Amino acid sequence: MAQVELDKDIFWRLIEISTALSSERNTARLFEKILDAAQDFTGADGGTLYLLKEKHNKQVLEFEILRNNSLNLTLGGTSGRPIPFAPLPLYRDDGTPNHNNIATHTALTRKMENIADAYCAKHLDFSGTKAFDARANYRSQSFLTVPLCNHADEVIGVLQLVNARDAQTGQTISFSPQIEPIVAALASSAAIALENQILLQDHKNLLDAFVQVIAQAIDAKSSHTSAHCQRVPALTELIAKAACATQEGPLKDFDLDESDWYELRVASWLHDCGKLATPDYLLDKATKLHLLHDGIDTVKARFAALMAQTETAYVKKMLAMPLAQAELAQELAQTLEALAQDCAFIEIANKGGEFMSPEAKARIHAIAEQYWQDTKGQRQPLLTPEEVSFLCIERGTISFDERQKINDHMTVTIQMLESLPFPKNLKRVPEYAGGHHEKMDGTGFPKGLRREQMSWPARMMAIADIFEALTASERPYKPAMKISQALSILQRMRNQNHIDGDLYHLFLEAKVWYTYAKTFLKPEQLDVEDYQPYL
Repeated sequence: MAQVELDKDIFWRLIEISTALSSERNTARLFEKILDAAQDFTGADGGTLYLLKEKHNKQVLEFEILRNNSLNLTLGGTSGRPIPFAPLPLYRDDGTPNHNNIATHTALTRKMENIADAYCAKHLDFSGTKAFDARANYRSQSFLTVPLCNHADEVIGVLQLVNARDAQTGQTISFSPQIEPIVAALASSAAIALENQILLQDHKNLLDAFVQVIAQAIDAKSSHTSAHCQRVPALTELIAKAACATQEGPLKDFDLDESDWYELRVASWLHDCGKLATPDYLLDKATKLHLLHDGIDTVKARFAALMAQTETAYVKKMLAMPLAQAELAQELAQTLEALAQDCAFIEIANKGGEFMSPEAKARIHAIAEQYWQDTKGQRQPLLTPEEVSFLCIERGTISFDERQKINDHMTVTIQMLESLPFPKNLKRVPEYAGGHHEKMDGTGFPKGLRREQMSWPARMMAIADIFEALTASERPYKPAMKISQALSILQRMRNQNHIDGDLYHLFLEAKVWYTYAKTFLKPEQLDVEDYQPYL
């Protein structure tokens, strides 16, 4: 009867442990739970958990956690203390299987090994164990080593227990054969839990790789916005960390757990994925006249033609009017100089800038009223109506219609992300990523959302996107903006209710701008010490 009760006890403990293992999401804690349970069942003084991995095209058993109660030693797992031992290769350099080591032998044979005394084992090499014992003043005696096999009967790791202890005397004894089925059952549960965790991590790694490949592809479309999709996630994370750390104000209760952080990172990496559908010439538009190529060369060729035609016309006049040659030569020089200045002015206007005055626009319209003759002798305007429209762009190099095409990337971003079957823990990725061009007063795009309709992370990403764009040094139409200018623009946007005021205040108070600048910006851009004027 006592044996039956004992068996029931063990059965329910195995169920309890299996449930605990299956619910654990932290890999390091899972390793510890497996080893805890194994030592508890067997009374082992120490133990090691190995995982089978591939390193440099070779299969090895890598130490994940090592524990010894007598030595008060815990390495790996959540201890924060690395295991200094090299992985154990399953095969030697010549390709032969490594059956000398008990852990690799167990992995290769897929069979449990129960060794009463390691020092007396003739078929296995315990030289490493003996060397450890000598250094630690310890005596490793009994070993119980179990393969961890997945549902396909593939070894994914090895569980090794050392020195079973007598419950009454505390003396080292052999591992009882009666405990082997229990340890085998525990190993099976542990293997299932480990495989689930490994598969979960593999899928996560695959998703991370896809996400970063997409971000790199977007950045690669234009050298002028290169690294934008990599820097925005870093800045968003800095803002979120500051929000989690604050103990006052509207954000005092804001917090992110491990799953929330992952969701935010995925969203920030994908925030511009819709730009994959944006024409390359728009993303790479360095000048106002740049379409598939920079149209300034065509305009300059027209100026050259007009200057040559003007010179020819004056030469003919000089030949026809010898007495007026000096006057005509001076008039020619003045006309050519005026054309050269107009051409230089067009070149400058083509580069874009922060603001174009009404006077500059009027000059472009005046230049457009001049004509030259093409190869067929027909009069053509020096600037076409389309070129005049582009050259009169007030800020930057993008026209209103082109800006609308670029803005469409947000609609495409949301469509792309909402079409993906994100799991529950990533359901908010489309909302986070799709809101970084919205404004707190509802005048943003693509949905015209107001502040209260947006989550904190979406509002954080909006500030990160703006600040990165302002301070980026790769934009051809403007020099790298200094922190003082960028903060002044953000302050104005806060005053106009375009960005979240509470987050802007946190951005300043927590010196997120400073931390970001020290890592990602040029030293000469960091020209602010006191942020008080920008509050």
